[in-house]
Amino acid sequence: MKMKLTLLTAAAFTAVSAVFPAFAADDKIVVGFATAQSGFMQAYDQPAADAAMIRIDEINKAGGLLGKKIEVVKADTKSDRAEGAKAGLSVLDQGADLVVVSCDYDFGSPAALAAEAAGKISFFLCAESVKAGIQGVGPHSFSASVLAPVQGATMAEWAFKKKNAKTFYRLLDTWTEYNKGICDGFDWMMPKLEAQGAKLVGKDTFKNDDASIAAQITRIKALPKEPDAIMLCTMMPGAVSAIKQIRAAGINSMILNGSGVDGSYWLSAVPDLSNFFVPVQGSIYGDDPNPDVQKFNAAYKAKTGQDPSSQYVYPGYVMIDVWAKAVERAKSTDADKVVAELEKMKGEPTLFGPRTFTSELHHQNTAKYLIAETTKGKPHIVDSWTISEPIPLDALMK
Repeated sequence: MKMKLTLLTAAAFTAVSAVFPAFAADDKIVVGFATAQSGFMQAYDQPAADAAMIRIDEINKAGGLLGKKIEVVKADTKSDRAEGAKAGLSVLDQGADLVVVSCDYDFGSPAALAAEAAGKISFFLCAESVKAGIQGVGPHSFSASVLAPVQGATMAEWAFKKKNAKTFYRLLDTWTEYNKGICDGFDWMMPKLEAQGAKLVGKDTFKNDDASIAAQITRIKALPKEPDAIMLCTMMPGAVSAIKQIRAAGINSMILNGSGVDGSYWLSAVPDLSNFFVPVQGSIYGDDPNPDVQKFNAAYKAKTGQDPSSQYVYPGYVMIDVWAKAVERAKSTDADKVVAELEKMKGEPTLFGPRTFTSELHHQNTAKYLIAETTKGKPHIVDSWTISEPIPLDALMK
């Protein structure tokens, strides 16, 4: 049903696509941000958009793109799906060659579908559902981040290989596609680990807005032995409550999560949290092993007055970087030509790790992640890991 609605929405946008100009003005290239400037999604969208502006400023200072200045236009989605569609149409009407959309499939897809109908490229700032691309929008749509299943698979394999975790408990927050994706990746990896001696000792679900997960905690505590690791597939705001309740119940297992809970802004709510691990594309904690990331963090603070709040800042920079490279190689902003160049990228170097796009997948199904551990309320980088094999498309489409 959801896919049918998506296709119908795309068809509706097709009817209005003809009103948009085929090309931007000859002396400029236009990037349109149809993202949240208000509402709860602003916390995700704005930092990544600020990072994108850093790369745009760098390009403009170096002479522009194809010798033209990049001009930015904006429209506020107000963290609302209906407003997202209007925002997409607005930036297209202002001549956008690239439409940048929200950091979530559900909230970014209305604007991305508008771009697809108009024959323009869209880039999700940091969406990590496979639907935020070809599978849910169309052939001109991409995401700048790494798929959620890669995060779940990374944490499971790393915990088994490097932390000697043998028993795992899977706890899924069913609220979003992102959460489900984390656990999908974990589920794909677990049979491979079970063949090497790991064991899934239980699984359960909850909802992000559940005030209590006491029943789920009771089932964990009823196990003969506390699991070595809990794969917690959740995001804010409910993640804080779930983690707090797990620790308050005296469960000291490693807690593994996805990148959606990166950042120290919430840790005061769970005093002295330890044995908590997440994968990140870059460190906001001043200890990234790549000095260029440290320089970026300083540039971000100089531009915004604040340190990066989470690793979701970084995909905004990557998005503009890879798109601009593709435009230069295509010698055009024509969407089909730029897509063709993006799909030639195999391990394309970026500040936050290599990027690969293909005609089947406009996401990353493998990536090198840094592993951030929180000890006594302080996050820090302790390791890095790349999953042993990319996640195949059929597993991503579960």
